Amino acid sequence: MSLEMTRRRFLSGLSAACATADVFASARIPRADQPTTHPASFQLDPDHAKLAAEYSAANKGISMLAMVEGKVAFEDYPNGGRPDRPHELASGTKSFCGAMAVAAAQDGLLNLDEAVCQTIAEWKDDPRRSRITIRQLLSLCSGIPGGQIGRPPEYADAIKVEAVAEPGTRFMYGPVPFQIFGELMRRKLAPKKLEPLEYLQQRIFEPIGLKVGSWRKGRDGQPHMPSGALLTAREWAKYGQLVCQKGQWEGKQVLDADLLEECFRPSSANPVYGMSWWMNRPVTLGQRLANPVLNAADAQGAPAELNDLVFAAGAGKQRLYVSRKLGLVVVRQATGILEALAKGERGGFSDAAFLGLLLTGKPASRPQREAGRNRS
Repeated sequence: MSLEMTRRRFLSGLSAACATADVFASARIPRADQPTTHPASFQLDPDHAKLAAEYSAANKGISMLAMVEGKVAFEDYPNGGRPDRPHELASGTKSFCGAMAVAAAQDGLLNLDEAVCQTIAEWKDDPRRSRITIRQLLSLCSGIPGGQIGRPPEYADAIKVEAVAEPGTRFMYGPVPFQIFGELMRRKLAPKKLEPLEYLQQRIFEPIGLKVGSWRKGRDGQPHMPSGALLTAREWAKYGQLVCQKGQWEGKQVLDADLLEECFRPSSANPVYGMSWWMNRPVTLGQRLANPVLNAADAQGAPAELNDLVFAAGAGKQRLYVSRKLGLVVVRQATGILEALAKGERGGFSDAAFLGLLLTGKPASRPQREAGRNRS
């Protein structure tokens, strides 16, 4: 089916979804009371948003929400989705770890470049693990293997995993480093008689009014830090808006802006991954071949206006996109998480195509030399 035929079908056949979007268009998520630095001319074209929504729905999407300057500009819940139904974020949960580390650094609980062994003393005599920093742990370049995606180990097992590479030299994606971070935070917070989720709730979620649907835990009773959260699209968007506003919310600096920026500093091992956040930056063919996981979260080819894009990404193409330059926050949620974990993210939804439709009405694609290698 051609794009024009698809567009006509959407405009005529999904009038109910459009009406839903109109109902919620005036909804507003509270944001910082500060002068905007975003281009005053940027507005989300409703026709472009509808095309992006149809593309998302055709690829198992159950929610799409777009905000500009903190105001909901478009909202859609196809395929049985609902605005009040929390949905699994999968690895989209990981980005909360970066924010938690920023808050802990701001509160004097840690330094991003301190050695993990200062807290996890079992590592002190290990030639590699004794040199791993918190930044390297959350940037997935600690030298510790990521483990099986979708199967976070218990904290006690995670800290036993040996490093297989020198710290800072190799990007290895998976849940193990985030479970290690969970144990690190558990120990950091023990003197305050707080658990990691309690700290995250009190320090970040409550100040912005974010309500978590639920959070999965392991047999050890500890929260799954890489993949445990279930949120509605509206609640996840609040977190995106906090990031979009550089850590500020209703006049209060919830997260230090300079420290938050550290989440978007890539490591030398991976140019498109910071501390628990993906980024829209160029990736060479050699880097992509060396790290096939880069194909699972790839916005290359997206409109040039989104060159500052950062995003949280989870299996089944769960997405939280943030452009601070445009004041844009977009949530996209979908079914198919278990299938994606079992079979890999092949075909279907493309970040570049979705973002191209959203901003220009045309599906963008990766640079030609990469087109044949699209696994996202």
